Amino acid sequence: MERRPFSLSWLTDSLKEFFRKGDLVLLSLCLAASGFGLVLICSASRYTESTRFMPVQSIAIVLGVLVYIVMSSVDVELFTEKSWKFLLAFNIGFVLLTRTPIGVDHGTGNRSWLSIPGIPFELQPAEIVKLTFILLLAWQCSRIQSRGHDISSIPSVMQITGHTLMMFGLIAVASGDFGMGLTYLFIFVVVAWVSGVKKRWFVLAILLFAAMVVLIVLFWDKFSGIYFFRRIKVVVDHITGNPDTLYDQTMDTGWQQTKSITAIGSGQLTGMGYLNGNLTQSAYATSLPARYNDEIFAVCGEEFGFIGCVFLLLLMSSIILRCIWVARRACSPQSAYLVMGYAGMLLAQVGVNIAMCLYIFPVVGLTLPFVSYGGSSIITMFAAMGIVSSVKMRSLPSWLRDRSKL
Repeated sequence: MERRPFSLSWLTDSLKEFFRKGDLVLLSLCLAASGFGLVLICSASRYTESTRFMPVQSIAIVLGVLVYIVMSSVDVELFTEKSWKFLLAFNIGFVLLTRTPIGVDHGTGNRSWLSIPGIPFELQPAEIVKLTFILLLAWQCSRIQSRGHDISSIPSVMQITGHTLMMFGLIAVASGDFGMGLTYLFIFVVVAWVSGVKKRWFVLAILLFAAMVVLIVLFWDKFSGIYFFRRIKVVVDHITGNPDTLYDQTMDTGWQQTKSITAIGSGQLTGMGYLNGNLTQSAYATSLPARYNDEIFAVCGEEFGFIGCVFLLLLMSSIILRCIWVARRACSPQSAYLVMGYAGMLLAQVGVNIAMCLYIFPVVGLTLPFVSYGGSSIITMFAAMGIVSSVKMRSLPSWLRDRSKL
């Protein structure tokens, strides 16, 4: 097929194709969530007296929409097939950049961001690499099956597990970001499940995890010096009622979540009102730490109450359910695995972020998708949903789906 040169008419035709076949429902849901996020960020960032938060987030949303449209036109299956070696090298190399001089940690202990001169916002490699990791994992599962191999065989499971554990270990070692690494593990579980890996492997994984927990408890003294494990302990202390580490502000264990759950509880049913939250509007950063990114759900709870939180959860659930809807109509197993991987990514981040704010999960630095402040997070999420839109544009017609069931 002759490739048409780039021209204004080509661009116009591409846009017409997007508006005719692209997933405008999904784009509308993403914009609604991002718009609500802007409202919350405006309130949560007032105490800083800085004017940069809203413009930066707005620019990121506009760029995200453009990326969504561009990704909708990409045949991701063909791209992955031809570029899988490049994608794997990109995943490894981009994460390793956090160990270079441009890697920063903002005092969190996680060297997770890149501060690149000339870019108005910082990049989080592990956030961006999630997109290409899911592309590769879906392609890997589909390739194993297309070659006639059982996806549940030992060699097959070792292949996809090894790929995932490599990325988890790389992120944990390079940046110390165990929270993001856990997201990769959850994505793997979702993709493995929908690709047909048999239940016995999941049972084995649960048993291994339980054994690991037992070992940590038995040899707690060996792990107590690790910051991430102290974060786990403070949640256990909170749930069991042990007050030993609940308010240890100097160690940053418990203080952030204590303030978060206090803010959510004070909002009650309808909230204190927009721009009127006591902790949200406090001039002290320690009153509600990370209020415009990791703890933005607490801002929603304090100023919009239970009703606002339910509205936000409905928005997030609608995006995830839309992804599942697209996956069920995908033109191939690879596309279905891919979209379910992105649905799993969203589910993991939403669940973990809200659980952190409710003090039932350790603080792991995961943003609330489309809502929290962060340029790379916003653009990455829109790119992921653009790939979902691409799958939707190439989905099977209903009559062909019906025949495939015969």
